[in-house]
Amino acid sequence: MSSTSFPLVRPAAAAPDRTRGSQVEQDNWTSWPSREALERQGQTPARHWLGLVGRYLGLGFALWFTFVSSDLRGGHRLIVAGATAFGILGFWGFLRSSPKMRVLPSVLWLVLVLNSALICLQLGGEVIAIVLLCGISMASMQRLPLVVAVPLTALSALLFILLVPESDWLGNLGTVLGLGALGYVVRLDWESRAQTLRLLSQERAARSAEAESAALAERARIAREIHDVLAHSLSAQLVHLEAARLMLDAGAEREQLRERIVAARRMAQDGLAETRAALSALRGEFVPVGQYLATMAGNDGAALTIEGEVRPLGAEVGVAVRRTAQEALTNVRKHAPGAVCEVRLSYLDGTVELEVRNGASEGGGELAASGSGYGLLGMRERAELLGGSLLAGPEAGGYRVLLSVPTP
Repeated sequence: MSSTSFPLVRPAAAAPDRTRGSQVEQDNWTSWPSREALERQGQTPARHWLGLVGRYLGLGFALWFTFVSSDLRGGHRLIVAGATAFGILGFWGFLRSSPKMRVLPSVLWLVLVLNSALICLQLGGEVIAIVLLCGISMASMQRLPLVVAVPLTALSALLFILLVPESDWLGNLGTVLGLGALGYVVRLDWESRAQTLRLLSQERAARSAEAESAALAERARIAREIHDVLAHSLSAQLVHLEAARLMLDAGAEREQLRERIVAARRMAQDGLAETRAALSALRGEFVPVGQYLATMAGNDGAALTIEGEVRPLGAEVGVAVRRTAQEALTNVRKHAPGAVCEVRLSYLDGTVELEVRNGASEGGGELAASGSGYGLLGMRERAELLGGSLLAGPEAGGYRVLLSVPTP
């Protein structure tokens, strides 16, 4: 069965923005139900089986009253039976073609049902004819654009009034129109379920995208932490290895060289340990920041001061404080060996501050040229990612680093 073009709006196509109410109303009249609604997606098994049982029971009673409890005899019975079979076939074809959103095939199937109903009415099969006419009214309002469904419903009501013998025309009109209205209500229910399914699908897609974005952010954060740990560890190793080279060039004793090499080896071991600690820190499993700074300051001979009410810090904030302290103290060892160094950790309202300052160097600073020079730049970028800031610069012959990061 071929189909021709019909100027109706399909919901699958994106419609342009409407600025006039009449145009929106026209689209509502010419648009199909959504494909999800026509395919009954989201329908529960209980509701599906209840609908099937209701249809088959209704059809069964109609057939009983038509062929058992009526006065049909002989040839009329055979013709009504054939017309009923064609009517049922027409409904089957309509239910198969309407989800494809093709107007002409759907209407032709309903015309077949209508003709079957007229034949049954003329030959005494009023009950099955009434069921077929009511089915046209209800099914068309459920599955067709309103511009097509309303005329079909009106035609079914008119035939019901004119052709059913000895009938109350007002009651018949109410019956057919009421079933048409019921079909429209069912259509709205289908659309509501379809809209719910679409929203659930969009929510799942949004959650999947959010989870993927979070995973990518977590990977980037882990990569950044490992990079910072390795950069610090390798920079510290380079400090000791460069010192060993300078001592070797100066003809230092074997034991002094051994101390520097052992220190570099220890830095490598510390780097591995810090890498594990960084991963633990991202999971919120690291030791408190104050305790960590106390250990670090003690190892470097720096004075530590903690101000304010101590409180737990978030994983990223805690890691930022740790890494900034490591970088700042490493720079002190590189650029100002032997200088007095002070570390201050302040818990303020909504903010945590870390300040590392050192005085003038007592040595020559032979290791100032070692390292990449990007450590403080990386710390500044980390602070800005957290909504904070990092200030670094010379002060009174020494150097000062100030990290400020907001806390929840």
